[in-house]
Amino acid sequence: MLSTAQPSPERVPSPEEQEWAGPEALCPGWLEDEAPDGEVPGDSGDPECATHAYERLQSALCQEGLPPTLDCSAEPRTGFGPLDITVCILGSPTAFLPVLLEGGTRCPGAMVLCLSPTWASRVPSETSPGAWSLLLSRGVSFKVGGHSALETFVPPRRANYVTGTLAPGDPEGGWVGELARDLDCPTGGSVPLAHRLEDTLVTRWVLAARAHLPVPPTLAFVLEARGDLPAEPVAPGLRLVRLEDPRGQQSLVQEEVGAFLGGTAMEPYGQVVVRPAGWRWRGTGTRSTHRKEEGAAVAQAVGAWLRGLTEEDSVLLEAMVPTARLPVPPPRSPAPRLPMALRICTLVCRSWGDRPQLCQVACAVGRAESPVRHGTALPQGLDSSLRQWGVVALSQRQALATRLREATEAAMAALLATEAELSPQQRGGTRAHTDILGVDFLLACVDDALELVALATNSQRCLETCVLAEAMGRGVGEPRGDLPRLLAEAMLHRAQCHLVEGKDILLIGAGGVSKSFVWEAARDYGLRIHLVESDPEHFAAGLVQTFLPYDSREHRRDEEHAERVLELLRSRGLRPHACLSYWDDCVVLAALVCQGLGLRGPAPAAVRVAKQKSRTHRHLQRCRRGRPPPAAFAVPCRRLQSHGDVERAAGAVPFPAVAKLEFGAGGVGVRLVENAGQCHAHAARLWRDLRDDADHPGIGLGWGNAMLLMEYVPGTEHDVDLVVFEGRLLGAWVSDNGPTRVPAFLETAACLPSCLPADRQAQLVRAALECCRACGLRDGVFNVELKLGPAGPRLLEINPRMGGFYLRDWIREVYGPDLLLAAVLVALGVPPVLPARPAPRTHLAGVMCLGSEHGETLAGGGGMEALKELHGRGLVRLNRLFEEPEGAGEYEEPLLSVACAGATLAEACERLLGLCQGLGIDSPRYPVEHFLSHFK
Repeated sequence: MLSTAQPSPERVPSPEEQEWAGPEALCPGWLEDEAPDGEVPGDSGDPECATHAYERLQSALCQEGLPPTLDCSAEPRTGFGPLDITVCILGSPTAFLPVLLEGGTRCPGAMVLCLSPTWASRVPSETSPGAWSLLLSRGVSFKVGGHSALETFVPPRRANYVTGTLAPGDPEGGWVGELARDLDCPTGGSVPLAHRLEDTLVTRWVLAARAHLPVPPTLAFVLEARGDLPAEPVAPGLRLVRLEDPRGQQSLVQEEVGAFLGGTAMEPYGQVVVRPAGWRWRGTGTRSTHRKEEGAAVAQAVGAWLRGLTEEDSVLLEAMVPTARLPVPPPRSPAPRLPMALRICTLVCRSWGDRPQLCQVACAVGRAESPVRHGTALPQGLDSSLRQWGVVALSQRQALATRLREATEAAMAALLATEAELSPQQRGGTRAHTDILGVDFLLACVDDALELVALATNSQRCLETCVLAEAMGRGVGEPRGDLPRLLAEAMLHRAQCHLVEGKDILLIGAGGVSKSFVWEAARDYGLRIHLVESDPEHFAAGLVQTFLPYDSREHRRDEEHAERVLELLRSRGLRPHACLSYWDDCVVLAALVCQGLGLRGPAPAAVRVAKQKSRTHRHLQRCRRGRPPPAAFAVPCRRLQSHGDVERAAGAVPFPAVAKLEFGAGGVGVRLVENAGQCHAHAARLWRDLRDDADHPGIGLGWGNAMLLMEYVPGTEHDVDLVVFEGRLLGAWVSDNGPTRVPAFLETAACLPSCLPADRQAQLVRAALECCRACGLRDGVFNVELKLGPAGPRLLEINPRMGGFYLRDWIREVYGPDLLLAAVLVALGVPPVLPARPAPRTHLAGVMCLGSEHGETLAGGGGMEALKELHGRGLVRLNRLFEEPEGAGEYEEPLLSVACAGATLAEACERLLGLCQGLGIDSPRYPVEHFLSHFK
């Protein structure tokens, strides 16, 4: 809460002055829009409004300095298939034009504007009984550079995502709402949802009761039969009175009005307004204003509106909350300063992982005696508005901006939660959700502190205001904001999620408990998984569409295994759309099967180079083209298959060095050796203890137990997870690893996002990408482990599959995108849409737990139950890697990862350390504080 201790030097207008200025002056800055005056598009003589809308599009393109739309409708476009993305915007082009242009740049041709109901048709869905598919026979598509084309589609294009101008009263709203109703693809809004957003009573209850936001004190009268509100809604500042018959209720109305006006909630306020509310009343401006002392007049005004009350409407009596008045610097002019009003408009979207994300804030300032409505005043930024209002301290403005973001995102989360409780009919379709939301706020003064009061929500007005603010900024040389990008990415992402529904995915290797998320994600995305797995009793057998038990553990015979798998598929009549593997042992087999099926994926030769560690470095050492060449990232190493190899390697690799399994995984058997004698001893133990997959499943022993000796690289260790499509980098995420317990190299701690400067992270990403490209890995999701020293990055190893352990979960939590979905899309031949400028939503710090160190504490001491309970409440992130401890001594693998989140990395580390100390994970033998000390 921000203090407003000093009284304002400005005089507050008297009620008489406000009344003279008009009733709107009593509600400074938060009146709804008035109904538009003048001719509407439908009056132009074009009953479909397509001509008028097309002309508006051309005018808007011209104002942006973009070429006019090219008419290509005479030559129909063909060839659209089930893997082509179509994001359809129905209705007016004005509000969505920046999104269409951005989407056309990100995915050329995927964004299609439909300006007429004759350009689209609805057919019964083939996949969702009772739903409809939207087919586009004509539309304006957008491409790179702001180019657009009017095209006809033969056969019609099937929409993967639909939204448009669904606001009540919009000229196109009728046909747009009808086309968008009950579709089988994700739909960003619907007429019923827009009606809810425009109903002040419904949204005010959600904002107060579910989002826990301050709202103006409100007394609402509704009919008893109204069913879209709880029977007795409990919300601070909101009271609901149900009436069986609105006539003859004078005594009840007088009693309720008197109690409201004399209640504690009304103590800070001197005026009230009476008005009808509901989506039908949007923008009418119908209301009357009264002083709080005029109880009889207020009751009479309420009674007058009750006589015409319908089931969809309500009559509201609400406090007039004035804009906060703060001390400001002396004016430059001696003329008296007039009282002003401030409206804060926010736009939020349903982003990655269905999480609300604030896109933009715009403010409007006007005279207090004239209401500041959407579209009646030019918008300005939040920071300059707060400075203008007297919030001088930067820390206070930043605190208010943070609070505004939290309040806006909380508002959308609450509205989405209430939408999920509605029936498909109430939502306007099973796939209909609010994806873009406007929330209006007032900056008020409560108990000498600044408070954001949530006023109302809307379905499109805040979008139009924020688009205008974006365009105004570009007019004075401001860089493009994030609004078009965030909305386009969200729409394209939802379209891609729909695109993968029902696709047949061949998965090679199930993995263990650490890969359990695969089956949950497959269900959520609607994937049909056909699993090839060596263990005939694997728990995933009952979680997939088809289970194909086949023992492929001897991976030195993968060519033979690939032929057998192809025979299995032919015998079952299976024709998968994609094939991939998340399990380290099976990546070569998956590449061979992909090749046999003619599906997209990394070449088997490239995967073999990456899978065999010494071969990776030898290959890179020969890659000497580039500045710097990939050879600059390679590390001297030698393959070890005998003690004679150890002697020869000792003469070529300087000590100290690292000895590890050639095809190993999970850090098992990796050890720092100081001399040839230590290397001989370690190799002898490892060759004795780890001979084949039965000795330690899942660490690559199906490829044999050959080793390599690698030069020790000083520096910090990092993981880089890449999404690559046709050799082009689409996404990259850098995480940091804590110090290991030398001489072992088992992971101890990690954090995301990286605490490295941006330029050092860029070095890691570039090195990882160049190493993958040099090895031939041009399509897929890859995990690259590197060391970063003073002279730059050096490669440890490439994992030609998605990052393991906790990485997929962490990246989703911090940044939003799902590596699993990205891998599926790449395997289908579709470049995933990922954030162009990923920004972390939180910071995570985590620590690994070992069975040898923490087994008794977690099991006998109740630590595991405590962690599960905290995980269920969202207070920690718990990633189980194994059900039981795997390996022993120097071959042990981590049992689980536990992480804490924070607004900063320091906060996350502090929470994690406290948790580990409380549960006994931290100890002198396992010093968590030391492991976290490198994250600075």
